[in-house]
Amino acid sequence: MAIMDDVDQRLISALRHDARASLSDLAILLGVSRTTVRGRIEKLRQRGDIVGFTVVLQGDTKRDPVRGLMMIGIEGRGADRISRQLAGLTAVRAIHSTNGRWDLILEIGTDTLEELDAVLERIRRLDGIANSETNLLLATKKAG
Repeated sequence: MAIMDDVDQRLISALRHDARASLSDLAILLGVSRTTVRGRIEKLRQRGDIVGFTVVLQGDTKRDPVRGLMMIGIEGRGADRISRQLAGLTAVRAIHSTNGRWDLILEIGTDTLEELDAVLERIRRLDGIANSETNLLLATKKAG
């Protein structure tokens, strides 16, 4: 991703909030012309900073009644192998690499707490997992 200036960053933020906002509304919000907004969106798409737009349906947010974030610490250099193993688990919705205390952050979704517990136990048993911490997601205030 190329370096974005303040207008690009504010435009991305506005589109994350409402990807269907009109060029006119975005222009007013950003204090620039409609032509500038159109050009910036096109530039961001061509550069690959914006790779697409999506729709989030109400059913999508209800797909996983039990959701959690699992932070994982990995021993040694097994991150690639562990990431591949985690990607094969159907309950793992996303895998994020990160810096700081944790090496990976997983988004996990299941139908029940019992299923979540089984997934967590399976992940904890993977060779190379040094430690973990899991937090249940109680409510989503903003998605996407």
